[in-house]
Amino acid sequence: MESASISAKESRRETQSANRPEGFSLLEMMMVVTVILIVASIATPIYITCALRTREAVLADHLFTLRALIDRFTLDNGRAPLRLEELVEKGYLGRLPTDPFTGSNETWQETKEDAPLSPRQTALGIVDVHSGSDALSLEGTPYSSW
Repeated sequence: MESASISAKESRRETQSANRPEGFSLLEMMMVVTVILIVASIATPIYITCALRTREAVLADHLFTLRALIDRFTLDNGRAPLRLEELVEKGYLGRLPTDPFTGSNETWQETKEDAPLSPRQTALGIVDVHSGSDALSLEGTPYSSW
């Protein structure tokens, strides 16, 4: 009796699965792809903005470091550095930082002083440094004015 009820249950399962196709329908697949595309279209601009903010933060940190070291060099030596490489040569920096927007450490824009700090100084030194990029920040200001 028990084996007859088991075989009846098995035959019902077989007939039910024989009538229903295996896998997902086209509608189900289209819904999944639509949801994935909606999530991707929301996440992509957020990711791009986050990556740009990160590069802006790196630039701000590099500029702060370079300006602080220019000031320290000026106080230690009684004159401003003649070029940024002098900071590396004198041991103030291990190497010049890379501008995150130009991808090079040779594109920094140097601002020279108006007049020498001391009478024995023959050349004008660097008093400020800016990015060499012409791109605009998220605030709308050019990176070269930071």
